[in-house]
Amino acid sequence: MVAHLTKEFRYNWKLSAPVIMGMLGHTFVGLVDNIMVGQLGSAQLAAVSLGNSFFFVAMSLGIGFSTAITPLIAEADSENNFKKGKSAFKHGLFLCTVLSLFLFGIILLAKPLMYMMEQPEEVVLLTMPYLDIIAISLIPLIIFQGFKQFSDGLSLTKHAMYATIVSNLINIGFNYLLIFGKFGFPKMGIVGAGVGTLVSRVTMIVIIWVLLKNDRKASAFVSNIKLFVLESKMLKKITNLGLPSAMQMFFEVAIFTSAIWLSGLLGKNAQAANQIALNLSSMTFMIAMGLSVTAMIRVGNQKGLKNYVELQRIAKSIFLMGIMFASLFALLFLIFHDILPALYLDLEDVNNYLDNQEVVAIASKLLIVAALFQISDSIQVVFLGALRGLQDVKIPTLLTFIAYWMIGFPTSYFLGKETAYGSPGIWIGLLVGLASASIFLYLRFIYLTNRLIQANKSN
Repeated sequence: MVAHLTKEFRYNWKLSAPVIMGMLGHTFVGLVDNIMVGQLGSAQLAAVSLGNSFFFVAMSLGIGFSTAITPLIAEADSENNFKKGKSAFKHGLFLCTVLSLFLFGIILLAKPLMYMMEQPEEVVLLTMPYLDIIAISLIPLIIFQGFKQFSDGLSLTKHAMYATIVSNLINIGFNYLLIFGKFGFPKMGIVGAGVGTLVSRVTMIVIIWVLLKNDRKASAFVSNIKLFVLESKMLKKITNLGLPSAMQMFFEVAIFTSAIWLSGLLGKNAQAANQIALNLSSMTFMIAMGLSVTAMIRVGNQKGLKNYVELQRIAKSIFLMGIMFASLFALLFLIFHDILPALYLDLEDVNNYLDNQEVVAIASKLLIVAALFQISDSIQVVFLGALRGLQDVKIPTLLTFIAYWMIGFPTSYFLGKETAYGSPGIWIGLLVGLASASIFLYLRFIYLTNRLIQANKSN
């Protein structure tokens, strides 16, 4: 019974492994920033957390919107329709560029909100200059996503991986030089981490463009792009797919961002602990995200071929892979929940010893909850990718809103109060929201594909 699903594992992995490496690369930038900044103290780590909470909300909208490009390219690729594919890429890249500039402006306008959120004043003062730098890095990041989603749609998933790996090495180098002031460079603290991130993200665009330009399959698509010769029909099509997809990702990222803000109400140590648990969870989530992209590509291909039985079978095989990986990560979090948080802080720092010990103690509890939501998180993101491959985005957007903001957030808010469960209560709310989303999206996918299969049989 399971063999008809497991036989797809090899090809699923071939597609998803480079995507996963690329996704992990984005998270690795945060990991490096967090570990290096954590050596400066819990206030600096909390400041990076607060700054990134604003950045990630904007980033989620940009990355979510860019996912509209992949299913259109995958469908055109299976139909061998070059004109349709190039049009989708060009219009998608244009919209990503415009959106990146808009979101950059929104972050700058939103900065005063920090003073209204009852966050620790010490943390806010450290956050402001850091946020200015990483806000600029949003522009190259979202433009890069336009190239990446196009490349993924052609099943050329390695190019983004290579670009991300090189940019990460650059980020690590600049972080070391600028955070700590090595080899004559100025000691910039967390602002240095922001500069390293900006440089690395500009580098990503250059590398992926060069790789695509020299790729036999992709070269014609990225050559002679008349970026300002646009058609309203394709702009509308990408926007209709991209905006709901952006909102889907926004709803999920925003609830995790709300966890950062709710943690800030409990103090800088709770906020720093939340950042550690969130960063570790993000690393494992990237595996599920890679599988989600694979689901989007393969479902998009089968949609173009109108082979709905295969479409459903392939999606279920990716879902099974996700469950297996998630179960492994859940086990690792349970086993090492006391050890992993200690990697982020200098536990021998006499001046911050008590604060750092408290941060580790809180983070270890959060990782136990994180272990429990690994599976539901994997299910929801894989089926969200499959639904995007079907170009079904409006109903899933409503479902994610209900799951995260009508079920998950109220639970986080009430259980996360200092008089209730504190930080673990916030993460229990995240667990409830993710579990709800996984059930809703699974049922939506099965309903749609069964209907397509029946309609195809009737014809």
